[in-house]
Amino acid sequence: MTRINDKLKHISRRDLLKLAGTYGMSSTLLAAGTFAGAMTLPSLARAVESVYEKRYAKEAKHTLKFGAAGFNARNLLIERAGCLEFARDLESRTDGEIRVEFIGDNQICTQLSCVEKTQNGIIDIYAASTQNSAGGAPYLNVLDYAYVFPGRASQYHFLYSPDSNSILRDPLEKRHGLKFLFSHCELRGIQLGQSFSDKPTVTKLEELFGTKNRVTGTQLGRIAMQLLNLNPVPVAWEETLDSLKTGLIDGAETWASAVAYANMSPVVSQSVDLKFFCGTEHTAMAAKVFDGLDGHLQDAVMESAYLAQVHVQAANEAALVKTVGFSEPQLPGTIFAENDVRPAFLADEQIKLAEEMCSPEFNPEPWAQWRDRINNWADGIDTYSELHRVAREVPADMLPENVEPRRWWKA
Repeated sequence: MTRINDKLKHISRRDLLKLAGTYGMSSTLLAAGTFAGAMTLPSLARAVESVYEKRYAKEAKHTLKFGAAGFNARNLLIERAGCLEFARDLESRTDGEIRVEFIGDNQICTQLSCVEKTQNGIIDIYAASTQNSAGGAPYLNVLDYAYVFPGRASQYHFLYSPDSNSILRDPLEKRHGLKFLFSHCELRGIQLGQSFSDKPTVTKLEELFGTKNRVTGTQLGRIAMQLLNLNPVPVAWEETLDSLKTGLIDGAETWASAVAYANMSPVVSQSVDLKFFCGTEHTAMAAKVFDGLDGHLQDAVMESAYLAQVHVQAANEAALVKTVGFSEPQLPGTIFAENDVRPAFLADEQIKLAEEMCSPEFNPEPWAQWRDRINNWADGIDTYSELHRVAREVPADMLPENVEPRRWWKA
């Protein structure tokens, strides 16, 4: 039993569903997320009842549906995407004027469909990766230029920066009707399947050449993979585990905590930290829903998004080491350690080689068409150059948890 399951190991899925049937799934999940240690069914039941009574103490002015793809109280303790923290804080901050109905476990939308269901008014808020969401909101490709972000610190720095408004948030809202609220930050690598279990830990980029790997909905990510000879194969997130298990693909481009939260660790042998483009599990809101809120409630949404972003920055960095096991040395009892997943951290010269092969800075021509398209959507700014500049305002080796939080909507 991994550490992450200690908290919920005494609670069966049937018990959770029984509580949810009485008090609602949102109240059940929000209560489960408040426990610092292991819980029992009676203690959880008391917490759920307390949360329920507080949430329904008065009639909500707005009830917002939050479609959270495959997330639930268990796996949000592995990949710390901040969804439940945001919902809980927003309800508390608005004193119940806003009630959030959290719907995860792919019950209302999946990684690929959450964005479109938000755009179509079926749900009001969604959580999914920007890469999977790029099919329905192509502007999200802006985050996926290869090696534009040197590390996770530069990603967080960008999201806190007021420059993120003109580069990311405003064009996304204008073109796709989505208000980007906050995101978890990791960088994508190649998660190798069992065909690499008996092979030495990858140390050179060339050892990945010719492998066949799952790619998400991002067009820019596909360009990077083609330039690195990684043979991108479109596979839906929900089908990736089976594709790795059956050997249909050699690996998948995703990030470490995604492997852990999606229970892919048993079929992954090596997690290669290629760091070649964004892995951003973001939460966004329909702009027309946000615009329909009173001013003080809009302020509350932004402050809760800020709190969630600060929470994610600290919590996911800790979880990568203490829960996932994406570190060297690797801590015992982590998900990767218990499933024999070896992190493969490439040397700086190997990362530089990959950057020179595929980044727009060194190999601009393959990116030109998409770069022009994205720049036009952003009212003519050079999105790659601007992202590159902001990402390098902090040292490349800065610890992500040391990035200073800022309210990005305030100058």
